[in-house]
Amino acid sequence: MGKLFVIDGTDASGKQTQLKKLQERLQLENIDYKLISFPNYDSPSSSLVKMYLSGEFGENAKDISPYVASTFFAVDRYATFKKELEKYYNDGGIILADRYTTANMVHQAGKIKNKEEREKFLNWLWNFEFDLYKLPIPTKVFFLNMPPEYAFKLMEKRKNKFTHEEQKDIHERDKSHIIDSYNAACEVADKYNWIKINCINENKIRTIDEIHEDIYKEIWKEIKN
Repeated sequence: MGKLFVIDGTDASGKQTQLKKLQERLQLENIDYKLISFPNYDSPSSSLVKMYLSGEFGENAKDISPYVASTFFAVDRYATFKKELEKYYNDGGIILADRYTTANMVHQAGKIKNKEEREKFLNWLWNFEFDLYKLPIPTKVFFLNMPPEYAFKLMEKRKNKFTHEEQKDIHERDKSHIIDSYNAACEVADKYNWIKINCINENKIRTIDEIHEDIYKEIWKEIKN
């Protein structure tokens, strides 16, 4: 089996930036890998995800059941893995993922206030994706710990991934959702032993290179084994 390294976090935490740095580093080290970003917007399997995030099922993310929304993302992951990644992974390949099942654990679990109900959802999600769909369990998950007050500043001028205009998706434009997702992520990271990468030091955002080094040293440990 291969190794699956996932970078996740709330909006504007720097996931894509860190994936790009990892690409550059692995290429420099002549280490073969595949990169995937979820949702897989280049595939028709992400159609329902696009509809959900653009507000076609409701302008408020909290109005859509976390169970229902999670199925949209899970189907996209299943189709992408079966078509693009399965053989490579089974042959021992290294996969870098920008978000994964972990994103549902963050964004959808954050919709659930009651801790018992949230735990029930997380158990359902684990069974749905890893047992029923048989998607690979990540080797390591890196949670980019970017507190909401810093994320909001970074998001102010970020352009929407669909329209390339100043419009944000239903997660990004709901500050309460981002805060709830962040709080859920901190709890979930402890539950599943994710590696927390602190993005803030002494009230300042750490440099891209500093954050990258924290991630790469953990990945290098796994690659060497």
